[in-house]
Amino acid sequence: MASNAAESLIGAVVVATAVGFLVFAGQVGSFGKSDDSFEYTAKFFSAEGLAVGSEVHLAGVQVGTVTDLSLDRISYQAIATFDVLSDIEIPDDTEAKVASEGLLGGTFLELTPGGSEVMLKPGEEIIYTQGALSLLNLLMRFVTEPDE
Repeated sequence: MASNAAESLIGAVVVATAVGFLVFAGQVGSFGKSDDSFEYTAKFFSAEGLAVGSEVHLAGVQVGTVTDLSLDRISYQAIATFDVLSDIEIPDDTEAKVASEGLLGGTFLELTPGGSEVMLKPGEEIIYTQGALSLLNLLMRFVTEPDE
């Protein structure tokens, strides 16, 4: 009988731990669009490494999340849709770029605000963008370019 009680206790601990992880993932991952954020878009020639759920940073602080990635079939650019906290105003000359945390780190969307006093409205597009830099392409150029 003691064996059944121990197994039941261990099972309850496993279930409680799983529920705890789900609650944590729901808070950190922010399932769905929250009411306290605004949506913006940006087009990139290369959004390599960026994915739905990637973080959006401003001055090194996470202020949002990438919610959608799609392809503009006319210009062949990647369209990134992302949410930013509603209490953060974004100047209309802000630059959005696909950045990396390092050689082996993750990729995120970095916002660099400009000096404009005109702020973007929710749903508007960030015009100034810089796509992802491929480390492999840079190394291949370095190796294959002839010396002059």
